Amino acid sequence: MLTEAVIGLPDPRLHRYVDRYLGYREQAAAALVRREAAGAFVVLILGWGAPLDVTDPRAGDRGAYGTNAFLAGPFDGWCATRTAGEGAGVQVLLTAPAARRLLGLPLGELANRAVPVDWLGGWLARLPDELAGLPDWASRFARLDAALAARLAVTGPVDPRLLRAWRLLDGSGGGLGVGALAEEVGWSRRHLAVRFRREFGLPPKTVARLLRFQRAYAMVGRTLVTAPVGDPHPTAGPAGGGWADLAARCGYYDQSHLIREFREFAGATPATLARPGSHSSNPG
Repeated sequence: MLTEAVIGLPDPRLHRYVDRYLGYREQAAAALVRREAAGAFVVLILGWGAPLDVTDPRAGDRGAYGTNAFLAGPFDGWCATRTAGEGAGVQVLLTAPAARRLLGLPLGELANRAVPVDWLGGWLARLPDELAGLPDWASRFARLDAALAARLAVTGPVDPRLLRAWRLLDGSGGGLGVGALAEEVGWSRRHLAVRFRREFGLPPKTVARLLRFQRAYAMVGRTLVTAPVGDPHPTAGPAGGGWADLAARCGYYDQSHLIREFREFAGATPATLARPGSHSSNPG
């Protein structure tokens, strides 16, 4: 279970790339398994102590095993983590454009994969030991600031048309169609889809679905429901409305569409995830 969680705010010069750092310490006397929801972002875990496994139920070779420092995503399906013992580290969530810039490689190489940071080597592989050796969270966050700023100084910017496409799609909450997106940046639909998938890991249509899901998932995470356990199509839902209302607010066709997306991207219905004790992580 989580025994310590500390939020760190990056240097203001990094806010375009990193929203926050999360320092954590946890102790699991027995095996602790969490379901991790899909997301159009990259998760960076720089940990030390007890190792963990990251498993994609769709394909075992996409996971990372026996590691405490890894990169994951973007993922278009849920996965699971498993650990036991005492571990600590810093979690950083990166948007696809930020990860593309900081990592210096197309995210098509990371899509639907979890890899130990040793896979990238260099600056990133050294960070976990450096962070573990520092005396407190403030100094760890400062070391991360320095490392990320140094990366930004030596990596080139993302193609401005791709960056504009991402911002338009993100700003619409996934509501902008691929055709309109292509027209906005002056590319054909095919060219946009190929370039977008190579650089950001997933095609724009899938990213649009994930952005919409992430909004709904965050709303579910802020509420409790009273639907009966085991009800596959609950009518109870967030405060102020039911699941059909949530579906409409988040751009889904109907309640059934919402539930299908949750099953695919989170491995459970929204009602299940909203119950206390659900071992799932919020994607944003």
